[in-house]
Formats: sequence, structure tokens, C-alpha cells
Amino acid sequence: MIFLISLISAFAIFMFVISAYIFYKRKKSIDIFHRLRRHVGEVKETKKTDDTIYTLYKILKRWAKPLDSFNFVKQLEFKLKQAGLPLFGGEAIILATILGTVVAFVFYIITFNLELAPFIGLSVPFALFIWVKILIKRRRKAFTEQLGDCLTTVANALRAGYSFQQAMDVVAREMEPPISTEFERVATDVAMGVPLETALEQMNERIGSADFDLVVTAVLIQREIGGNLAQILDTISTTINERIRMKREIQALTAQGRFSAMVLLVLPFIVAAFCWIFNHDQMQVFVDDPSGRIAIIVAFVMEILGFIIIQKIVDIEM
Repeated sequence: MIFLISLISAFAIFMFVISAYIFYKRKKSIDIFHRLRRHVGEVKETKKTDDTIYTLYKILKRWAKPLDSFNFVKQLEFKLKQAGLPLFGGEAIILATILGTVVAFVFYIITFNLELAPFIGLSVPFALFIWVKILIKRRRKAFTEQLGDCLTTVANALRAGYSFQQAMDVVAREMEPPISTEFERVATDVAMGVPLETALEQMNERIGSADFDLVVTAVLIQREIGGNLAQILDTISTTINERIRMKREIQALTAQGRFSAMVLLVLPFIVAAFCWIFNHDQMQVFVDDPSGRIAIIVAFVMEILGFIIIQKIVDIEM
């Protein structure tokens, strides 16, 4: 039995390593590959170095294909695009399943706890979803911080005689990700026949930033009624830079509250671990006695509520 579990675990780990390698190889070609594979079917990667790797990748794609028709898979795929990850929704689900299986089997081999192992495995997709949410938030923040310089670059390019589309190409070449990646995606969409207005609206939906929504609205209005777009973008750039400065001041003023929230969340667990090590008999009551278990649940709920309340207090919307 242990040999069979070890064999399955080794296979699952091998599949995960292969998937991670494929993820790394595809990362630089996400934009064009994202579109062509939807319309062309079997599109081979130009940098395919190993037939075995590519065969396993085709197997992964075949497993993921039946999941593409579900709405929740499409929503997950949109979240992955927002996070900048070169994966489709079905592929992400398959990889999360493989990783969860690996973690569950490794946990079972270490502890031989068959009842808890499935819950440990199911926690992996949940943790990956939280990780994707964190990546989306970080990417949106990085995009917003680059937006002021981006608008200045576009305005200067327009004054130099460039068209708006050519100015976007300058941003895609000269600036760093994530803003260069997004503008490059817009340029690719336009080159494939998508109207510029539609491409900008799709980009705005992916980013989900109120600042960029202001930019898109201004550009669309200017394309309808005309006007000095360079001057408009300069004004918006100044406004966005002031908003970023104010956000940083707010972050500095609320740093003590945010630190208090982290201490409130982490310190009880550290104290509990310390007491469990040095005063095990006293802490065993919280595990064996029903009242102790209820006390732990109540304390845990109050910890979470306290953390959420403090976060609401220090989270100032702009």
C-alpha cells in the first residue's frame, strides 16, 4: 500500500514539475498564443525543445478542454488574465488538482492520517485562489503607479506628431510590465482587427482601476468630439500623481493601525505555540475538553472579526 501511494505521489510530482516547466516556457508568449489558440486549434510553440514535454503539454490541454464551456472556468480564466498568468481556466484547475493531490499524498505518507489528508489537499486550490487575488491586487497597484509616467509619455509622443496608437507602441516598448504588457496586448488586438475603443474597454475591464477608467473615458470622448488629447492626458496625469501621493501619505498615517491588526492576528498563535511547547498539560485542556474547544473556536472567530474591523477602519477609499 505504501509503495503504491509512493508511486502515485512520484507521478503526481513529476506531472507538476512538467507543468511548471511548460508554464515557464510559455510566459513570454502569452499574448499572441492566448488568441491564436482559440481560433487555430493546434498551434505548436516555436521554442519547443523536447517532444516529450510537448506531448505531456498536449495531454494537459486535452484534459482541460472539456472544462472550457463552464462559466466558472471562464471567470477563473479572466482572473488569471488580470493576474498576468499565462494559463487558461481549465489548465489552472487541472494543475491545482495535481498539486492538491501531491500535497495530500505527501501529507498522508508523513502522518498516515487518512481522514485529514483530503482536507489538506482541498486547501491547496483555495490557497492558490488567494494567491491569484493577491497577484491581481499587486498588479493593479503597480499599474496605477506607472500610469502617471505612461500618460506623460503618451502626451509627449502626441506632441511629437505620433498617433495615439503609435504612442501606445512607444509605451509598450519603453516601459516596464505590467503596463507595457497591457498596452502591447491592446496593440495586438488592434492589429488583429479589434476596434481601438473595444480594445481599450477590454483593457479597462482587465485592470479594474478607477484611475485608468478616467483615462479610457477621456480618450473615447476625445475620439468622438475631438480636442487636444495631449493636454487632457497631462491634466489627468497630474491628477493621478496627486492621488498616488495622497495614498502614500494615508498609508504612512495608517501604518500603526495596520501593524496592530497584524499583531492581533499573529500574536495569539505564537503565544499558543509557546505554551503548547513549554506547558503542554495546561494547553491539552483546550483539545480534550469540549469547553476548551468551544473557547478556541470563539477566540478564533473574535480574532478574525477584530482583524476585519481594524482593516475597515484603516482602509480609506479615494
